[in-house]
Amino acid sequence: MDTKKKKKKISPYMVFSTVVIILLAIAFAFPLYWILTGSFKTQISINSTTPEWWPSEWVATNYDKLFSRQKSPLWEFAVPFSSHFSADGKDIIWWAGPQVPAAVRWLINTVFMAVASMILTCITSAMAGYALAKKRFVGRSILFTLIVCAMALPKQVILIPLVQQMAAMGIHDTLLAVILPIVGWPFGVFLMKQFSENIPGEMLEAARIDGAGEARTFVNIVFPMIKPGVGALAIFTFITAWNDYFLQLIMLNDMDVLTISLGIAKLQSELSTDYGLIMAGAALGSVPIILIFLMFQKFFTRGITMGAVKG
Repeated sequence: MDTKKKKKKISPYMVFSTVVIILLAIAFAFPLYWILTGSFKTQISINSTTPEWWPSEWVATNYDKLFSRQKSPLWEFAVPFSSHFSADGKDIIWWAGPQVPAAVRWLINTVFMAVASMILTCITSAMAGYALAKKRFVGRSILFTLIVCAMALPKQVILIPLVQQMAAMGIHDTLLAVILPIVGWPFGVFLMKQFSENIPGEMLEAARIDGAGEARTFVNIVFPMIKPGVGALAIFTFITAWNDYFLQLIMLNDMDVLTISLGIAKLQSELSTDYGLIMAGAALGSVPIILIFLMFQKFFTRGITMGAVKG
């Protein structure tokens, strides 16, 4: 009996690809490492001409400044449409939570905005993509062509009409003003249509024969089959909403509705830039994105690779 174990041959290609992957991983992880370590450096170390790769002195000054500059209510409940009746044109606050550091409120605003955008976009895109893929109606091809064309349309082109529309709806300078424009994301509809194309028509026909309505068919059959795509879209939408600084800058002005990126920018001095404060805010803001990716990475990987194999 041969007791020798076959050893897997290590080819030069495997060695080269492994080295390249490691180098790329280090390159992509380095900015996060620099932000995290920089948030614990002194201002002198940060502004030093010689890069300090590892903090010689660990300090929490930057986080102290971040959490002590300003206070804000943890949450607020406003009377709907009360801005039309108030003297200053702002909503009448019915109930406000305890006072907390403004950075905490900004982080909660950003998480709420990104999560709400993610959930609403996944729901609307999944339904729209399924309808475009499996339903036959007049103008379906034209509508899908317009959606594809809208993907190439710069946001700056529709910015002025978008601001006017949000103002006409009375939701300018609220979180809804940055949530609703993201919900109608053409890329999400396009992605969900591609996933819905793989749903066997026989399963949908069997569901109709069994008496299942459209809502039940979508929830019990369609959604489980496109779940990997929804997971990938959830990550894309969350990151897009979180990093959409330009839209947030145009739509939000009130200090109580700012996102974490806008809030940190507002704290900056006009004469100098506090890079330690910026890094502390960036480190705080990166935590939810990392958590969301870790939660959905399985669906993200399946969603990216599913379209690579047909049959």
